[in-house]
Amino acid sequence: MLDKYYTTFAFREDSILAKMFYKELFHRIYPKDIIKKTHMCPFREIVRLAARYVFNKEFLGHFSVDSVYRSFDENVAKELLKEDSQAVYSYEDGAASTFTAAKRSGMKCFYDLPIMFYRKAQKIQKEEAATFPELADSLKAASEPAWKIDRKEREIELADHIFVASTVTKNSLLEEGIPAGKITVIPYGVSSTLFDRSGRKEGDKFTVLFAGLVGPRKGVHYLVKAWRELGLKDAELVLIGKDHFPEGYLENTGAGIKYIPPVPHKELVKYYNSADLFVFPSLVEGFGMVILEAMSCGLPVIATQNTAGPDILTDGQDGFILPIRDVAALKEKVEWCYLNRERTREMGQNARRTAEKYSWERYRRNLVFKIRELLA
Repeated sequence: MLDKYYTTFAFREDSILAKMFYKELFHRIYPKDIIKKTHMCPFREIVRLAARYVFNKEFLGHFSVDSVYRSFDENVAKELLKEDSQAVYSYEDGAASTFTAAKRSGMKCFYDLPIMFYRKAQKIQKEEAATFPELADSLKAASEPAWKIDRKEREIELADHIFVASTVTKNSLLEEGIPAGKITVIPYGVSSTLFDRSGRKEGDKFTVLFAGLVGPRKGVHYLVKAWRELGLKDAELVLIGKDHFPEGYLENTGAGIKYIPPVPHKELVKYYNSADLFVFPSLVEGFGMVILEAMSCGLPVIATQNTAGPDILTDGQDGFILPIRDVAALKEKVEWCYLNRERTREMGQNARRTAEKYSWERYRRNLVFKIRELLA
């Protein structure tokens, strides 16, 4: 349905750079048919990424993440004034100027909100920062600048329709008075290439896996606390992803906990395949793609109510759904899986069957159907 696609920069899947730097660029490698429609605004994003790659730190000012989003949004807005399309589909933090320009051109504005609305997210993270002052610097969304909040408000106000991937995100909008008829929930999909369980060996130590941003927003500190208190024998907790805790925090987690920095998506599959259980204790989420990925590899999942867990999981059948911050419940369910290995494997088989229902083809079909309905 796309006339044009705007992004900061992208590479063809068969390009030399894509092959040379796959680990760094895999999220920016697109099929040929999309590249043909792609228009780029690359300068600020390239400088930002170069600084992170060379100096291992994020720039502030003109080359910060927020500045890249705002600049990109403004560039797309200018281009839209030349367009003759029916609608524009844009994402949180990159839509305020685009939607303003689209309204002038008589275009419909479709908004994709990939995480719960900022007010609820801020409330939870402020509570967390007050409870754990030592983690406050890792909860930056608790104190976002006024100009950024204003942009989020304008995006919601200008949107003709809002697409979300989970009920928890929808509820965060309903709580702010957004009409239910303005919101559509379409759960994400999972790649069929992940459906593989060949790597697991009987007799391996009991392994619990977490993958994602390793930090307090994802509730990892609660998982670490639960694991320490359980003290399970011949068991290991593996945390994979970018470290968002204060410096040195993960160095003091204790025995039986292994931290692994971010790995390419293809490599992550082998970790799914070598685990017994996936735990995703996130406090602020919009979906949690790793939930479906783990399920597709035959892992039962323990997830909180603030994820897509309630939309996907059947509690007690292919995983468990828990309240956020509930260390006692986390301990109970992890220990149950540890003590009931055969039943846990059965739940993993159920999880895989559930994940098979959530294809990307299904996601695209539902999204296209709804957009055509809104444009009719």
